[in-house]
Amino acid sequence: MGGEDVPGRRSRGPGDLLPLTPAALNVLLALADGERHGYGIMLEVRERTGGSVRLGPGTLYGAIKRLKEGGVIEESGERPDPEADDERRCYYRLTGFGREVLAAEVERLDGLVRAARRKGAFPAPQPSPEGA
Repeated sequence: MGGEDVPGRRSRGPGDLLPLTPAALNVLLALADGERHGYGIMLEVRERTGGSVRLGPGTLYGAIKRLKEGGVIEESGERPDPEADDERRCYYRLTGFGREVLAAEVERLDGLVRAARRKGAFPAPQPSPEGA
C-alpha cells in the first residue's frame, strides 16, 4: 500500500493507499459487514471466494499489520459473545477511513472493468433465460 510515510499515521486520503493488494482488499471486504478475529477473516474470505482465495496466517497478519498502521482497521475491545469466545482472540473492524479506502478501491476496480468492457475485452454478463 502506498502513501504511508510514518507508521501509525494515516495517509492524506483514501486514494493514497490504492491500489490495495489482493490480501488487503479481501481483509477489508471480510470486515465490511462486522468485526472478525483473524481466523474468522480467513474463513469469510474462503467462503466468499468459493475457496479460490485462501489467506495463510503470514499473509493475513502481514496485511492486518499494514492496514492497522495505515489507520484503515483497528482492534476492537468488544467481543460478540465474551462467554463463548477465547479471550486471546483479537477482533478487528474497519475505521471510518477504512470504509472510505474500501469504497475508493471498489470504485477504482469498477472503473477498470467498465473500461475493459467498452474496449470489448470481455462482454458484460448476460441475464440467464427465465426458468433456466
